[in-house]
This record gives sequence, structure tokens and C-alpha cells, in this order.
Amino acid sequence: PDLSGYEKFGLGNVKYNISRIHVTAVEFPSASISLIPGTGIKLVIGNASLTIDMNWNIRTWMFKDSGRSTVYISKVFVTAIFSTPLDNMGHTSISLTSCRTTSGDIDIKLNGKS
Repeated sequence: PDLSGYEKFGLGNVKYNISRIHVTAVEFPSASISLIPGTGIKLVIGNASLTIDMNWNIRTWMFKDSGRSTVYISKVFVTAIFSTPLDNMGHTSISLTSCRTTSGDIDIKLNGKS
């Protein structure tokens, strides 16, 4: 979905809109799944990265600008625990019990008119 809103900075408001958000690349160089007896499944993803392209525009009382942007997020680590209980019919269900995510680096390239 598109993101829009405004932020108040010093001398006025900055109105922004981010649209056409597309994830263009995802890498999982290190991933593992293990069983946790009596609990469920543990998923660990290490050193992942993703690239996102988008359009942006901003407007203030002094100027306006728009363009394209690429965001590269790297050194992403995820640990997730899923429980796998049986329902009344004996079928296994899955639900997220806990999730922890950290990211190391974010590189943002803005291409605009100004």
C-alpha cells in the first residue's frame, strides 16, 4: 500500500507520499529450521537483505520535489518461533508465537528533480 502523511519540522509541515512500493530483490544466504520438542518450529534467518524501489514526492511551503528511490536493507536477522498444536479434528495448525528482527544497515538513494 501507498504511504502518505505529514511531519512537522521547524518552520512548517512536510507533506509526503510514497507510492508504487515494490520489493525487487530478497536474499537469504543463511536460513535454518529446527524442531523444538513440545513447542513447534524455530526459524532462523541470518544476514538477509532486501531491495525496495518506490516513487516519492514531498511538498513544503517553500518547495516541492518528487522522484524515484531505492532502499537497500542488509544484515537482517530474524528468529521466529511457531507453535504447532493439534485442533479438535487432529489436524496440525501453525501460529507465530514470537518473532525478533534486527537490521544492520539501510542505504537510501533518492533521485529527484532538485
